[in-house]
Parts: sequence; C-alpha cells; structure tokens
Amino acid sequence: MFFLSITETSLASRNEAEMLPKNIQAVLNHRNLEPSSLSVMMIDLESDEVILSWNPDTKRTPASVMKLFTTASALDILGPSYRWSTEFYVLGEIENKILDGDLLIRGKGDPFLTTENVWKMLRRIKQKGIDEIKGDLLIDDSFFNYPNHDPAKFDNEPLRSYNVGPNALLFNFKSVRFFIDSNRRNRSVTITEDPKLDNVKIINELELIDSDCIGYQRGIRIITSKKYDKLIFRGSFPTECEDFSLFRSVLSHDQFNFGVFKSTWKDLGGRFDGELKNTVHDNESPPFYSHDSVMLSSAVKSINKNSNNVMSRNLLLTLAAESEDLPATKEKGRVRVNEWLLQNNFDIESFFLDNGSGLSREASLTVRQVTDLLKFVYRSDFMPEFISSLSINGLDGTMSDRFENDEISGKFHIKTGSLDHVSSLAGYMNYEGKRYAFAIIQNAEDVHKGFGEEVQEALMRWLYSYGNKNILKN
Repeated sequence: MFFLSITETSLASRNEAEMLPKNIQAVLNHRNLEPSSLSVMMIDLESDEVILSWNPDTKRTPASVMKLFTTASALDILGPSYRWSTEFYVLGEIENKILDGDLLIRGKGDPFLTTENVWKMLRRIKQKGIDEIKGDLLIDDSFFNYPNHDPAKFDNEPLRSYNVGPNALLFNFKSVRFFIDSNRRNRSVTITEDPKLDNVKIINELELIDSDCIGYQRGIRIITSKKYDKLIFRGSFPTECEDFSLFRSVLSHDQFNFGVFKSTWKDLGGRFDGELKNTVHDNESPPFYSHDSVMLSSAVKSINKNSNNVMSRNLLLTLAAESEDLPATKEKGRVRVNEWLLQNNFDIESFFLDNGSGLSREASLTVRQVTDLLKFVYRSDFMPEFISSLSINGLDGTMSDRFENDEISGKFHIKTGSLDHVSSLAGYMNYEGKRYAFAIIQNAEDVHKGFGEEVQEALMRWLYSYGNKNILKN
C-alpha cells in the first residue's frame, strides 16, 4: 500500500524545508530542530488523497504509537469480544469449608486483573465453600515465556510501573499506589499503600516542610533493596500537598501476587498460613472456578488511552498463545503480527514491533505504515472499537490536558508516544463529518521536553485549518 504526494514528486529537488507549511518551519527554526528529524503524513480518508507528506518512508523510533499495531491486529485476529480466563484449582479435599490441600491459580494472560478483580475472584472462591486453606498457594504462569526481564534495563528506573514486564498472572499491573499525606498538627508525613502487601517493608523517613506543593515527586526520593521488597522514603515533603500519590512496581511477579492474595484473602475473612510455590499444572481436570476478564475492546481502551505498556506486552503474548504454539513468547507474537500485516497487504520493510508496547529503542516503523494502518482500520468491522480506544484531545487519556477549552478540543482521536528524544502522535481528525488520518514522529535530541508537542500542535492546527477550508470549498 503506497501513497505518493504531488509535493514529493514535483518538489523533490527543492530545499526540503520549503515543502513544509510555513508555520511548521517557524516552530522548527525557533527550536533549532532539523527538518530532517521530522516525519509527517496526513491523508483524506474519503479520497485517499495525501494532503501532507514529509519524510514518509524514513525509519523512525515510534515510542507508544507502536501500540496501534498491537491493538489493531489483536482486535482483528481475536475479535472485540475476546476474553481471557484465570483458572483456580483445588488440590485436596474440602470439608467444613476447609481446603485440606493447596489452592492453585493458573494465569492465561489477563492484563486487567486489578485489585478489584482479584477481590471478586477470591470472594467467589469463598462463596463456593472455602474459608480456610491448609496448604500452599501454587502459581502457574507458564502460559507465557518471558524470562530474565530486567526492569532497570531500559532507563535504570526499576520501580517505574511502565517498566513492568509481562506475565501470564498479572495482578494489578504489579504496581502499588502510594498515598502521601501531610499532617500539620503533629508535623509528620504518612504513607499508605494500595494494595497493602505484608511482604513489602515501608520505611518512612520523610520530613514535613512549609512549602507550596511543587517540585519533582514533591521532594520524595525512594531507595529500594535488590529484591524490591523494602522501600525507604526520604526527602522533604511540602505542607501544601493535600492529595499526592505515586505508582511504583515492587517485588517479583510471584511475590507480588502472593502479597496481594494474602492481604485480599485476609480482608475477606479467609484463613491461610501457607507458602508460595511456582509450578506447572498439567492436569486436564476442569477448574474449581474460572474467572473471565473484561472484553478485549475494553482492555484496548485502557492500553491506548492510558498508554499502558505491560498490558500491551501481555496482549502481544496473547496473540502468540492463541496461535496454539505454547508457551507464548514475544518472538512468536511478532511473527503473528507480521503475518497479519502481510495477509492484509501491508509493507513491513523497516517495521520492527519488538515488545509491542513501543517502550523500546529497537522498535521502528515509518509514518506511511502508520497511516496505512489507520486507513485499513477505518474501513474495518472493528473501526468503532479501535477509534473509541484513542484519547480525545482536551478530554481524556494522555491527551486530557492538551487543547482544553480550545476550538479544536474533542476533534481528534489520538495515540501519543514519548521517549527520551522521541515525540510521536497519530490518529484521526473529524471535521464536520469528514475524517482524516495522520501520523507525526520526530526523533531529535531533547524533542521529548515539550519541543515535539509544539511541532505537533502546529501540525494539528494546520490540519484543522485544512479541514475547514475543504468544507468551505465544497
């Protein structure tokens, strides 16, 4: 699927900056950004006319715009109503609501097992007649094979939730939300966490200072042990911070799941003093209880609107698992997506999905490939689910605070992307019922520090102006 603009064919010999609208050139010049660092493609979805094309076939690092390919292929291959299952097995006898044996949980990739869903699952176990577990908790996460994930490898930020690796049994994105509150009366700072994990030790060394609620992490520094099972909070916390919280990833997957299980089971009134074991369950007997996830269409909204990396990684592995070549690996997932692209006549030269989330320096694509995907989806049966998964500028998701109370607010459905030295944006614009697709990717030093958003804003306003002129012309 190739598109070639008149600008490309007739003006190729001119200075490349002259091919861009003047307002875009002005922003680039003001920020000392080379025009060669930018790739843009914009198309009219009714006529397939390319209305702006700039470095459309230059290979770029896309950041989270890559999630568009993971979610679109999943919606088409698996279907919007696809659901994951999480299975519970009792390995022993139940008498007088006491399980004399082990409880086994087998994960099959559900990326949205939030604490609320874990509570619902364990409440159902109690409703089915178990109050006390005499044995151990067994976890089977062998459905996915994703070994040796190092959360510090990408940017040396192992506690950041965006660095969590995928897992077949993923409780609450393996993340804890820490609520930090100031108490002016006794000049102290309190820390509470959700979910509560009794296998994580919190040491509070924060000091309260009289100050406005400003500053990076409001002055909080977090020091961790090698196993991420002890967190020391240090620094000075401002008195004016009333509602401050942050998310951090702790423990290994197994230990995190064990901690969530124990605290939730206890809150439900259940009794358990056992240990944790990781195992592979190969018994073909039916599960004691099976929990069905939200539909894929709902999960895709969380992935794209909130740019959730670990959910996207789980989704790529799910695509591999559903090809019945177990255990699932990211390599098998990439093969499945590439097969889907080729089956639908996409050009995959320069395309590399890597882990499916865009949190990668190896992932690559072109803006032409992105707009080809957007055009394909627009004509597909799953178009409504896909477009509704994208952030609406000025209203929700990662675009909620961009273009608020602006004339173009609510006109764009967008997937954003940002890494150090990468800024990207892609999606659709609706103007008076007429749709356009566009992709903007810029790779340049420090472009993620707001400069890329300035370029994007200028291009979005240019497209909005184009749509207005086109309506008036017709």
